[in-house]
Amino acid sequence: MVLVVALVTAWAAGSEGGGAGAGGRPAGSTDAVRLGPESGESVDGYLGRVAAIRPGVGARRLALVTFGTYQDVRGAVATLAGVDARADQAVFRVPLPRVQTAVRRVPLDVRGGVDPVAALRLAEAQAANRAGETARTTDGRARTIAAAESPRLAAGCACVVALVVDLDPGALPVLAARPGVRAVQVAPDGAREDALAVVPLLPEQVGTVGPVPDDGPVPAF
Repeated sequence: MVLVVALVTAWAAGSEGGGAGAGGRPAGSTDAVRLGPESGESVDGYLGRVAAIRPGVGARRLALVTFGTYQDVRGAVATLAGVDARADQAVFRVPLPRVQTAVRRVPLDVRGGVDPVAALRLAEAQAANRAGETARTTDGRARTIAAAESPRLAAGCACVVALVVDLDPGALPVLAARPGVRAVQVAPDGAREDALAVVPLLPEQVGTVGPVPDDGPVPAF
């Protein structure tokens, strides 16, 4: 099972997974690597910190690719075209104005040369199913939000906020310069994919990283 880690409690209520502990490690974990900004960190500070990472050469590395705007499946895949980087996980979030929707991280089936668009569409369907399950098993505002998320994901919304990729270090400058890419944060050498704590920078987060507002009406699909 791929570890799915929620955003900091006050930051993105409704995200899937467990909370993060001190130092960006998931509660109870001793070896997790956090990819993404810290709560309260300035966006410029995070982007500068990420840009300063030099992965060197040699062994392939894991990295978190975050987008400046929400992407649909084809747009997310196109970002990697011609780059020595393979998407292993997709991070979805349905953008609704002033509504805290869940961040859902789904592994991609990349076995046997599966077409990346098909793999991402399958992950999108799984994210829709997770939202549907939340709608069936919760109540109140959480149920209303999940019920709005599920059909949007199923319909192929522009809801990809990030990808976790396996890349050749030499591909980093090209990938980071691609249109639509906001940041590429490379994990330390030897980081395990099943021990990543992924907290993506959201397109609407500017200034200081903090909670997404949750005081708006939940629109019907």
